[in-house]
Amino acid sequence: MAKQRGSRLLYADRLRVAASLAVVAVHICGAWIDQAPVGSAAWNTLNVYDSLVHWCVPVFVMLSGMFLLDPERKVTGRDLLRHGLRIAVALAAWSAIYALAGVLLDGKPLGAWWGEMRNVVWGKLHYHLWFLPMLLGLYLLTPVLRAFVRGAAQGEMRWFFLLVFGAAMVLPTLLAIRPSKTVSTWMNQLDLRMVLGYGSYYILGYCLKTCRLSRRKEGLIYLLGLAGAVWTAAGTAWLSAEMGPRFTFYGYFSPNVACMASAVFLLFRRLPEGANAGRWTGPLAGITFGIYLCHDLFLMLLRHWGVSTLSFAPVLSVPVLTLGVFGCAALTAWLLSRLPVLGRYLT
Repeated sequence: MAKQRGSRLLYADRLRVAASLAVVAVHICGAWIDQAPVGSAAWNTLNVYDSLVHWCVPVFVMLSGMFLLDPERKVTGRDLLRHGLRIAVALAAWSAIYALAGVLLDGKPLGAWWGEMRNVVWGKLHYHLWFLPMLLGLYLLTPVLRAFVRGAAQGEMRWFFLLVFGAAMVLPTLLAIRPSKTVSTWMNQLDLRMVLGYGSYYILGYCLKTCRLSRRKEGLIYLLGLAGAVWTAAGTAWLSAEMGPRFTFYGYFSPNVACMASAVFLLFRRLPEGANAGRWTGPLAGITFGIYLCHDLFLMLLRHWGVSTLSFAPVLSVPVLTLGVFGCAALTAWLLSRLPVLGRYLT
């Protein structure tokens, strides 16, 4: 049984911190991989690092689902409204901050900020803030998904995940490699997207938290996760060598990434708890939302200063820059969290 400190689940805190660090690594690698020739040592290094951490976003969604879909946890409409308000305020505030940062770093007049904010109103968000509207959508679906989780039999749950794996992961990935207008047309006609997207990760988080797996099944998940990591890197290298830079296997709905996310989730669930477990992860886990929101400010500064993962050997630059950006973001998020009232909405 996983230990808890207060109302916090320790392995969930560890997962939040690890996923936050992985998100920074994804953006550090992705920011400059297209500037290295495909097949070069730098490109291959960035591809390997990037491939190994693409489980981060699915795991974040799974962490939300493991708590909000638990039938034993009371979740009212007021709770969801409170969560939604926090997301909406954070989206508005950080959109304004990133718009201002872009104007200042590009040397534009301050009046250009209004134009950037008009773009935000029309849905043109800073690239990593896409995660927030997606969360709002999941909160809207939460009452429906809670009812499904509460009433679904084992066979019905198995059918759901089989449908997700085939229709939302395997088939779209194959179509991205070898397009078929006929198949794509019929898939669009079926329109199975409502809960087969991030809602499936949302439900998976709850299932992996509560299910009891035999050692054989758990071992199979770890094996598939390892295979997923290898295929993400090797498949991306193969596809890019054949067709030019192609990152199809980085997709959060590619089956290889889904296998990695499941394996990482279970691995953290099984990690032993030390005597001081939670002493540092708990406080850091409390500001991971803020770390996610503010970390790209430091990537913008790196670009402005001309520093990149290609400035020195990527095998070193990726971990060094990732830890540096993560540390700066964590300090910023902690300072923001100390602000009265507004701090809880920004972090």
